[in-house]
Amino acid sequence: MTPNQYTPEEPISSIATALAPAALGIVRVSGKGCIELVSRVFSRPKALLEAAGNTLVYGWIISEGAKIDEVMLAVYRAPKSFTGEDMVEIFCHGGPAVVMAVQNLMLKSGFRQANRGEYTFRAFINGKTDLTRAEAVKEIIDSHTDVSRSHAAGRLAGGLFEEIDSIKKLIIDTLAAIEVEIEYPEDEETIADSFDRTDIETAASRLQALADSWRGEKLYQDGARVVLAGRTNAGKSSLFNAILKEERAIVSDIEGTTRDWLESWASINGIPVRLFDTAGLRQTSDVIEAQGVEISRSLVHDADVVLYLVDGTVGMNDEDRQFIENCAEPLVVVYTKSDKCGGVTGAEPPLEGVAEDAVETVVEPVETNVSTVAGARGRLSPPVCKISSKTGAGLSELFAQIYGLLTADLGGMGASSTTERTQAGLGSARQKEAVSEALECVRHALVSADDNYSLDAVVQDLEDALDSLGEVTGDVTPDDVLGSIFANFCVGK
Repeated sequence: MTPNQYTPEEPISSIATALAPAALGIVRVSGKGCIELVSRVFSRPKALLEAAGNTLVYGWIISEGAKIDEVMLAVYRAPKSFTGEDMVEIFCHGGPAVVMAVQNLMLKSGFRQANRGEYTFRAFINGKTDLTRAEAVKEIIDSHTDVSRSHAAGRLAGGLFEEIDSIKKLIIDTLAAIEVEIEYPEDEETIADSFDRTDIETAASRLQALADSWRGEKLYQDGARVVLAGRTNAGKSSLFNAILKEERAIVSDIEGTTRDWLESWASINGIPVRLFDTAGLRQTSDVIEAQGVEISRSLVHDADVVLYLVDGTVGMNDEDRQFIENCAEPLVVVYTKSDKCGGVTGAEPPLEGVAEDAVETVVEPVETNVSTVAGARGRLSPPVCKISSKTGAGLSELFAQIYGLLTADLGGMGASSTTERTQAGLGSARQKEAVSEALECVRHALVSADDNYSLDAVVQDLEDALDSLGEVTGDVTPDDVLGSIFANFCVGK
């Protein structure tokens, strides 16, 4: 969908809710004459045609005299609507057959099926929103955690637009001062003395902060891959279930129970993670299990963080040490079953048959063993946690270790508290590229002034910076970029 394909007179319709049994379903229509078109298949046409904007009308959707469904119609009149056009939202019962019947009737009544993202596109074209807010709509829909949703909501509320607009004002004010100097030149020792650099330096600093924000925002949008690895019966499936707070994986004392990998989304201190439960790492003659082991090793290599589990009632062996030594991915060593070996205050006593001195050997020398291995490969020892998937003990500490590894290179941008974060973080790679280009132009303007280039050269750099920032908000945006943005939206949005 691009401006060349946009026909404002053309009424469109689509289903705005999932096609699944539910209490309510919504069919959304927009465009010139849409209220009149709906009135032709509504039991109270006069009431609908006379309805004021932002009101509800009760009645029935009818087709050739037959009642389709009892509905409520939400009426919006231009320009006070999401798209800036006349709109109607039909609230019907949520059975898939009912919703499809209403939508099919709309298509027969003069509406065209809406394209992906066409409602949001029309809102953008009609000046009801800018591109940062439009992209934030999809971010909210795709968010996996409350924190990622909150960041997107900040952009939807205009946080990023306001920051970009404020930076543009700094540049525009400087441009105005330079233009005055060009028109009414005075004797100056250097070009740099012809205008105040303060606003441009401030703009450069704020653009750098925006550019840096993308790494953190990308983490909260795309999430990270966290893989549970370890020998058989180390407690991987139990930890998988404990993190998800549901019984997703089969847990058994029989070695090799997990032969394939399981995957699910989870939240680690606000960061969305794809959590993988994998087959136990061991040598096996079972062809199917061996294939599962190879898949486990492959998942480990693609992980953002590896949780290597060691049975706390058994301890670490040479295979464990070898894995830790050779693992190139960020790693946390997790000693499991602390409730069975007295590793947590107030935990259950050790199981019968587990000697106290054996338990002490497992629990106390953990850091020593790992440090020795880590020192051999010349890097800092990986963090170590003791947990109980049964009682939940140690899980908060484990989450903190995972969070620390995922945000280690983000500095302050990794803070999970939305009150501590700027609401003006970038929301897409497209925005990051445009802001980086603007930053480069602003910096070049400062260099041009320092190198005593003409004021026209400085003006060109600053105008190029404004064009790049215009691409972020949509003031200056090629048609192919718009097509790419809105093609990823759902049909009803």
